[in-house]
Amino acid sequence: MQSKSSGQITPERLMQIAWGYAPPLIIGAAVRYKLFDLLEGGGKTADELAASAKISPRGARMILNALVSFELLSKDAQQRYALVPESRAFLVGTSKGYRGAFFEHVDMQIIPKWLGLADIVRTGRPQGAVDQEDVGSEFFQKLVENIFPMSYAAAQKLADELLKETRGPVKVLDLAAGSGVWGIALAQKSKDVRVTAVDWPGVIPVTRRVAGRFNVADRFSYIEGDLLTVEFGTGYNIATLGHILHSEGEKRSRELLKKTFAALASGGTIAISEFVANDTRTGPPNAMIFAVNMFINTSEGDTFTFEEMSRWLYEAGFKSVRSLEAPAPSPLILATKP
Repeated sequence: MQSKSSGQITPERLMQIAWGYAPPLIIGAAVRYKLFDLLEGGGKTADELAASAKISPRGARMILNALVSFELLSKDAQQRYALVPESRAFLVGTSKGYRGAFFEHVDMQIIPKWLGLADIVRTGRPQGAVDQEDVGSEFFQKLVENIFPMSYAAAQKLADELLKETRGPVKVLDLAAGSGVWGIALAQKSKDVRVTAVDWPGVIPVTRRVAGRFNVADRFSYIEGDLLTVEFGTGYNIATLGHILHSEGEKRSRELLKKTFAALASGGTIAISEFVANDTRTGPPNAMIFAVNMFINTSEGDTFTFEEMSRWLYEAGFKSVRSLEAPAPSPLILATKP
């Protein structure tokens, strides 16, 4: 990092990157021992929190101080720690926007695989390809419910956009449904929505459970199997592909878009949520990092540009490819079947 005052180049930025693994692990430890939840009622000292969480006082103090440095907690002159608006909104277990469970997933499932990156770069082979059903079913059973909150706000925005002028029955095809978040948000918006959720047999029980929790299970039906081999049916008004193209890779993604086109009724809309790379593949960082994550975890997965996915959509027969700003890592991509 170059100092603006002296023009001197320093290694400070590299050293910050070198410790980049630490924040998610620290947050994950705090989530696991419910330190954010314990602060919901007001400020507490490290000793008080350690006693309630049944953890080491020294460990509590160090974790808490690190969280203060991340500006996820505050600390007053009496050494009492307290929530800040960001941690209250996203890291307290009872909050509507809760994201804490994802950090436990990073701790237990993601980082261990990333430790083998050097060997995977050499061989070009993932340690365990989650795009394959035998490995992926177990992986996604543990993941999808934890990441539900990460897509729920975007799914609600999509529902507002697509159902604002809709009258009468709406058939939704929720592809690689996972937790069912996209179909659930649409079903909550209108009682006329009927959702067909497609996913592997090992994942569908999670979809059923979450749909039941949101009281829309009576409007869900299910198709179990691989996206490219099962029959979707036809006449759908909306099809959602929530964070699935990145694990499928280009070839399967293009086939899936053509198959989805055939399943939609005329005037139907496809909605895609992805980590979208810029045209030169130089950013944004989350899309570039997630591309490496796909290299580690899948056979052909990657992140793609808006132009690439637009081209595939036009090739499949779609028109009016457009983006929709949403509370998501990237804008949603929409297209219409003529």
